[in-house]
Amino acid sequence: MPAPRYRFDSLAQRKTGLRGLESVVHNEQKLLERFMWLSIGATVLTIVLKAAAAWVTGSVGFLSDAIESGINLIAAAVGLWALKLSAKPADKNHNFGHARAEYFSAQVEGSLILLASVAIIFTAIDRLINPVPVEQVGIGLAFSVVATVLNGAVGVALIRAGKKYRSTTLNADGHHLLTDVWTTVGVIVGMALVWLTGWQPLDPIVALVVGLNILFTGYKLLKGAMLGLLAEALPEEETAVVHTYLEDYADANGVTFTSVRTAAAGRERTVNLVMQVPGGWTVDRAHDHADAIEAGLAEALGGAETIVHVEPLGHPTRTGPMTV
Repeated sequence: MPAPRYRFDSLAQRKTGLRGLESVVHNEQKLLERFMWLSIGATVLTIVLKAAAAWVTGSVGFLSDAIESGINLIAAAVGLWALKLSAKPADKNHNFGHARAEYFSAQVEGSLILLASVAIIFTAIDRLINPVPVEQVGIGLAFSVVATVLNGAVGVALIRAGKKYRSTTLNADGHHLLTDVWTTVGVIVGMALVWLTGWQPLDPIVALVVGLNILFTGYKLLKGAMLGLLAEALPEEETAVVHTYLEDYADANGVTFTSVRTAAAGRERTVNLVMQVPGGWTVDRAHDHADAIEAGLAEALGGAETIVHVEPLGHPTRTGPMTV
């Protein structure tokens, strides 16, 4: 992408560009919150369906599935809170904003999944030791199928939105719902076999497999959230966008860039770099170029905070060997 495209020639143009970005961010925030309300609504309906299946049949498999959906509801509520918190502007106690709140949401969700898996595993083991026959399996299966279709549709929508808008919360909640879908599919298959064969131990065995699967999902979510808190660099494709923009800008304007560092925190993108300019440039001229780079990278990445440190050409860089 040619660098001059992002060059603002006046303060008024810069302000207009920033207002446009702020409007886009505000609209995205409202959309993400609607997705979380969709998740909450779908989860409430799913809990009702699965609880009905467990109550009608007395199945520990259906019960374990309902417990997981209860965890989904708590996680979705925490996710909505985290989304609202992450959108708050920087203040005197949080100078860099609240974007990392989304990672807290993912940690809570992962922890709740682990707790649910432990509860399901213990319940399944108890039912293996003390078997109880299941009844009216056909009705329970019908309830579970409806819940599965609902969860699958909402989960896919959340994951797509999470990737599009770089939301850790939506992505985590969407994967949580899809995990619930696969859990329910396993329960449906197991209960169908119980219905067809009459072999009752299949019920707690299915619940045990479900619990182990949920345990692994919780581990993956927690791992991802912890890596995010360590301020990982931008994904490779976004890093490539940054380097391409800076290379084009350097070629067009006679400057060089060193010590290019990036970090991602939820939807927030941060770029820190050194711009080396000809020694004869005025402070005002260098400042105009720094403003242009900040606006250009914000547009190229769909929103980013860029910190530009200006040095004269040939000056030793203090912050590391990375160059563009």
